[in-house]
Amino acid sequence: MRITSFALILAGVAGLGLTPAAYAQSQKIAVVDSQRLLAEAPQAKAAGQALETEFGPRQKTLEAQIKDFETRGQKFERDQATMSEAERTKTQRDLRDAGLNLDRRKKEFQEDVQLRQNEELQKVQKSIYDAVRAYAKEKGYDAVLAGGVIYNSDSVDITSQVLSNLVSKAPAAPAAPAAPAPKKP
Repeated sequence: MRITSFALILAGVAGLGLTPAAYAQSQKIAVVDSQRLLAEAPQAKAAGQALETEFGPRQKTLEAQIKDFETRGQKFERDQATMSEAERTKTQRDLRDAGLNLDRRKKEFQEDVQLRQNEELQKVQKSIYDAVRAYAKEKGYDAVLAGGVIYNSDSVDITSQVLSNLVSKAPAAPAAPAAPAPKKP
């Protein structure tokens, strides 16, 4: 009886050793390069353009204010020797207040940009996630791995196919405004 139990346990352990290999061969597994999808997806490029459109004018205004502040500081450094004590004190106070105000505006701008970047990134990541899921379901994959993969052969990499799907589902880029027709004399 003892030998029979031992033989059954040994057979079970041997069977378990073969099962994962046989099971893995019957699974359909793919790999996707999520960093490449984030870099090349038209949805990510559109999000970047939207952020540039939204924050570009504000950034230019802020840069102009910084340049103006620096110019005022240089002028003060150059002219302070000829200023009266009251004028020098007032100018220093004005520059200090302007510098603090500028620092506050820069920080607010950076926070606003960061918040919107995160919002746009979440939208892009969701569209990529949905595209990977849809492609995997359509092609009958049991698992799709992203990140943390040490090695994969090109035969299991579906990044290009998913990217093609993302491109096909991307909204069309707005048409460039037509050049005005030349006036006839």
